Amino acid sequence: MKLISWNVNGLRAAMGKGFAESFDRLDADVFCLQETKLQEGQIDLQLPGYHQYWNYAEKKGYSGVAVFTRRVPDDVRRGIGVEEHDHEGRVLTLAFADFYLVCCYTPNSQDGLKRLDYRMRWEDDFRAYLKKLEQSKPVVLCGDLNVAHEEIDIKNPKSNRMNAGFTDQERAKMTELLESGFVDTFRALHPDETGAYSWWSYRFHARENNAGWRIDYFIVSEALRPRVKEATIHNEVFGSDHCPVGLELE
Repeated sequence: MKLISWNVNGLRAAMGKGFAESFDRLDADVFCLQETKLQEGQIDLQLPGYHQYWNYAEKKGYSGVAVFTRRVPDDVRRGIGVEEHDHEGRVLTLAFADFYLVCCYTPNSQDGLKRLDYRMRWEDDFRAYLKKLEQSKPVVLCGDLNVAHEEIDIKNPKSNRMNAGFTDQERAKMTELLESGFVDTFRALHPDETGAYSWWSYRFHARENNAGWRIDYFIVSEALRPRVKEATIHNEVFGSDHCPVGLELE
């Protein structure tokens, strides 16, 4: 089973930058998007053979996630059941026979870390949500988690320390998630690979110079680790400031 996750930074914009061609070329069984920046009815997306599921933010042109899947899920949930978090269209959960798929767009702590306190509450509530799901079946979590976990996951760790996405607090929450029984699939399979990034600023020729961050993930329950065949970063794909990341499960 092949899964792809991609923060498209506005699906309508991505459509004008080759999204359809990339979608066809990647040929995934399940395709997860973050930051669709859409409301219902704002796009007519024809994807033959795929079932489409969306979670929209209440605020127009903001956030939003979607999952397109060849397999019909048994159940679909929007949000995590916490009032404070469920207005921004950040989480879609699809229940399949053997696992839950959770597509997530984690809140950014923003300039000046003005949303860091909120982000900490989100992290605790979201981890609790994942652990509750795990009580009935394993979890595959994917998406833009807005944190570069270790120094190997960012080009310039020293100059970015305590910037949003590379604060000690956010990195500690990722450690806490992994230590609670989850596996970062890319790092598990490629423990020492450097220069492996999924997001680059639009400024300073960052992508051209590969001055990036790895903030897009596939994370799985420990129980699924034996089924992980490959974890990939498709940095050959353009159309967003992020590139797609992938997971193959046996």
